[in-house]
Amino acid sequence: MRSSKPILLVEDDQVDAMTVKRALKELNITNKLDVVGNGEEALAFLGNSENEKPGIILLDLNMPKMNGIEFLQIAKKDDNLKSIPVVVLTTSKDDQDKVESFNLGVAGYMIKPVDYRKFVEVVRTIDLYWTLSELPD
Repeated sequence: MRSSKPILLVEDDQVDAMTVKRALKELNITNKLDVVGNGEEALAFLGNSENEKPGIILLDLNMPKMNGIEFLQIAKKDDNLKSIPVVVLTTSKDDQDKVESFNLGVAGYMIKPVDYRKFVEVVRTIDLYWTLSELPD
């Protein structure tokens, strides 16, 4: 994605994480990709000053320990984290999840397609958004 900042992927499913890595590589997106397995790990990662702050967070919703909604409830109240754009990348088509996500300030809500080609197009769309959006430093 066109900024040089890393991407934080919050995803508990190893296959989905590998699919994101593969799609990024196919689209020649060379940003560093940091992967954590749930919301708790994401907050710990983001709270560690040794880690570079990501330019965007790709967030699954259905995860153990702390799910995506719970993560958003905490992160969007934190002055150091709330300006990082978050795009939900999930299998959940539940309207309540969509409403809660947008109420908590996500930049987008994408359903993970099963078909790999369609998945690449979703990642391309996220890349285009991130490339065109004017984000604060």
